[in-house]
Amino acid sequence: MSRRFRGESTHKVDAKGRVSIPALFRRVLEACDPNWDTGRNPELIIVYGDHRRSFLECYTMEAIAEVDARIDRLPRGSAQRKALQNLFHGQSLPTSVDETGRLVLPQKLRQKIGLDDEAFFIAAGDTFQIWKPETYETEELAKTEAWLDSLGEDVDPLIFLDGIDAG
Repeated sequence: MSRRFRGESTHKVDAKGRVSIPALFRRVLEACDPNWDTGRNPELIIVYGDHRRSFLECYTMEAIAEVDARIDRLPRGSAQRKALQNLFHGQSLPTSVDETGRLVLPQKLRQKIGLDDEAFFIAAGDTFQIWKPETYETEELAKTEAWLDSLGEDVDPLIFLDGIDAG
């Protein structure tokens, strides 16, 4: 099983804030949760962050453990460690997928990103993001399209991977 999320999709959000997670995303959550076993619900961490973040970033248990280990290596009391602890420990929500493959997004998180009746899911490597569909189109998708347009039609974006150590 892959430990990377792939793809994008839009799902309905009900009045209680329940939204189905794409099936392939659930398999990755299961594979990356060391406590998961058949019959159990995989756990994840939703990082909602500060006022500048207009999406929810969902971390597998393995991915958040890696972030936590990096934070722990910073000097205690340093401004960077305190800020990262606030962002990744304080402004986050531990949760799990329910028996029907859904997440329950609390009202506070739905309000933060303006989520109404639909949620847009997009893979981001070892995390996935949840956006209000319109916000994704105007903010994130527009940035990607502008960057691609700036490259010119004859430039293949894969050239940016040249010279990066595969190790």
